[in-house]
Amino acid sequence: MAKVKLENNVKTKIGILGGTFDPCHLGHLKISKIAKNKFKLTKVIWAITKKNPHKKESLANIEQRINSCKKFTKKYRYIQVNYFEKKIKSNRTFNLINYLKNKFKNAELFLVIGADNLVNFHKWKNWRNISKKCSILVFDRYPYKSKALKSLAFKQIDKQKLKFINFRKVNISSSQLRKI
Repeated sequence: MAKVKLENNVKTKIGILGGTFDPCHLGHLKISKIAKNKFKLTKVIWAITKKNPHKKESLANIEQRINSCKKFTKKYRYIQVNYFEKKIKSNRTFNLINYLKNKFKNAELFLVIGADNLVNFHKWKNWRNISKKCSILVFDRYPYKSKALKSLAFKQIDKQKLKFINFRKVNISSSQLRKI
């Protein structure tokens, strides 16, 4: 099946789920599905990063992770797996958002993150400006809800631009899978 292709002149909603995806798992898929349905997204881009600036080195190389994600999502036409870092010469979310804003001028962007990321969101480069360029969809993730809701970012970002989503969680993480 072909992936969703977008035209620059069509008003659309695009979700961006970034990460190392080391490895990808059902949790990534579930929040992609929920974001798509709840916010009527046309597509969800899985933006694979070579290295998360806030985490240790990945076990699998970038090509293995891209191929794994493409296999894992091949029946979900609305998910597009991409590696942007060579093209934009950065692994920063703010630079990716700017790139996608320029590429899809009429698109509304939604950054999809877990509650664990919101806890330290204030440490991300240009974090305040990210919410000015796109909406932020924060998915509850055990045991981070309390810390996320008390975080500097949650307190300072306009709630019109930041949505906290409670959902029935998939009790799995890439960190747990790497330990297996």
